[in-house]
Order: sequence, then C-alpha cells, then structure tokens
Amino acid sequence: MANVLAFAEQRDGQIGASAREAVGVAATVAAASGGDAHALVLGGPGVAGIAGSLGAVGAEVVAVGEHDALAEYNPEAYVDVVVDRIRAGEYRAVVFPATTLGKDLAPRVAAKLDVPMVSDVTAIDASGAMLVVTRPVYSGKAFATLEVEASPAVLSIRPNVFQAAVRSAAGAVESFVPTVDPSTFRMRVVERRAAAEGKVDVSEASVVVSGGRGMKDPANWQLLEQLRDALGPDVALGASRAVVDAGWRPHGEQVGQTGKTVAPKLYFAVGISGAIQHLAGMRTAKTIVAINRDADAPIFGVADYGIVGDLFDVLPRLTSEIAALRSGD
Repeated sequence: MANVLAFAEQRDGQIGASAREAVGVAATVAAASGGDAHALVLGGPGVAGIAGSLGAVGAEVVAVGEHDALAEYNPEAYVDVVVDRIRAGEYRAVVFPATTLGKDLAPRVAAKLDVPMVSDVTAIDASGAMLVVTRPVYSGKAFATLEVEASPAVLSIRPNVFQAAVRSAAGAVESFVPTVDPSTFRMRVVERRAAAEGKVDVSEASVVVSGGRGMKDPANWQLLEQLRDALGPDVALGASRAVVDAGWRPHGEQVGQTGKTVAPKLYFAVGISGAIQHLAGMRTAKTIVAINRDADAPIFGVADYGIVGDLFDVLPRLTSEIAALRSGD
C-alpha cells in the first residue's frame, strides 16, 4: 500500500481547478498501487472550511495547516511545512500543480528532500513498480518518457491537462498548527496586486480570444476586446509571447510554453502565426478558430476552423455577426 500526497493550492480562500486536478492525479496514482490519496492545504486561520470539498475528487484525508504566516505564499514558510508532512506520511509520490506557485514550491521541496523532480507532466503510468511519466521537451516539439526511481517521486502536472473525475472519498479534514517562525524569514510579502475586478483568468476561461503580432499595435487590442464582449461572460483575452515581450500585454495573458496552458471550449487565435511555443499552450482547446492573412501559417494546422484574410476586415464583421446572434436579431 502506497499513499500519494497532493499539494492543493488555495487562493483567497478558494480551491481552484489546479488543486482539484492535482488531487485527481494523486487519487489515480494511489489507486494503481492500492493506496489512498491525501491532500495538503496551507493557509491562514479558517482555511479548513474549504478543504472538505476535495473528497469529491478523491482525497481520503485532507491535512490543513493553518497559521497567520501561511495566509500569503512565502516559500520560506511553506517549504518546511510541506517537507515535514511528506516525511511523516512516507508517500510514494507527491503531486504539485505547475502553477506559478507550484513551479516555485515543488523544486524547493525536492531539493530539501534531496530527490529529483519532474515538471510539467502531461501523462502518468503508475501500473508498474516505478512511475512512468511523460513531459514535453523542446517547446513541445517532442515528448520525453521518464521512469522515476526516486522515493518519493516529486511531480508537477501541467494545468488543464488532467481532468479531475468525480470520486467518492471521505475527504476527512485533519487540521494542524505548523511550527512557523516568521522572525526567521528573509523575505515577506509587502503587496499583492490583484487583476482588475471582473477580469477572467485566461487559464480558467471557457472561451479565450488571443492576439499576436499580426495585431500590429497595442491600440488595436480594442478589436479583440469588442469580440470578447460580444461573446459574453467567462471570456478571457490571451496573447502570444511576441506580444508580451513587446510590452503590449501583461504576462498574465501569455499563452504558451513560457506562459499559461489553456484548454477552453473555444479558442480564437487572431494574427498568431502558430509557433510551436504557442501551440504547446493551447492545442488542447476543444475548438480552435484561426484568423490570419497567411494561408500557410502553422496555426491552420491545428485549427478546426480557419479564416484566411485581413483580421482588420474580419474581426469587425465577425463581432457584429456574433453580437446579432446573441441578441436574437
């Protein structure tokens, strides 16, 4: 019997999709080896109230560490708490989401445990004595299959790749007060700037409208905003790496290998050529619509629907037609 631990990230007292995905993967791996999935939630006082919901995606036990010093993420506070929990549980594997927080925390934990880690995992086979994992390499141009001999195996999973299935698990919440001494911290959070109110995160949206260098100027982003508004709620704006590097859009909107991985129901790629770095972050979208004046652009190779034309002519017409359909005209 070998249990598996999932680090369940919470933000502002809410359990997000990335936490559920990590627990779902832990449950799958644990079931293959006859064990149980456990989850670890860290946060400020009161966070235990949200933890029980993780039983619905496979967590038998949810350990909740509550402390004022854990209310905001600080690696100096989190690392030792996570490592102590792993050592006490003697887990076969530990699963982190490859979110911004997870990408910072997971390697620190692995280093503290003196074991290697595998990041951005997209597939796991737990049927044998060793875990066999798959991850993209060379900006998604190829995939590497690795056998993980380390114990525990420390993994981070790519967001929006693993879907958390509904499972019947106890979700028993076990609260504890970690030993944390803020006076020893060499860093502290002095400010956190939230996204604009009502703005949908690109990794959580069901529809994403992304623009690339073909938009020509940041002032032209209003065309994408108009399309977003016409499509309705739960629509986010995205951007290619070239656009973000040019300073046109914030990094939080970047879709791709070095940005965010998205898997919306509908993805618009407007003025995006389709470099492999971008495709690695959006090719799992259920329906992809590409608009580009270059008929040979690589984006058309993954698109379900393609429009070859000048986006400055296509976008206003498309926005108008969508708005008319939604209004019932």
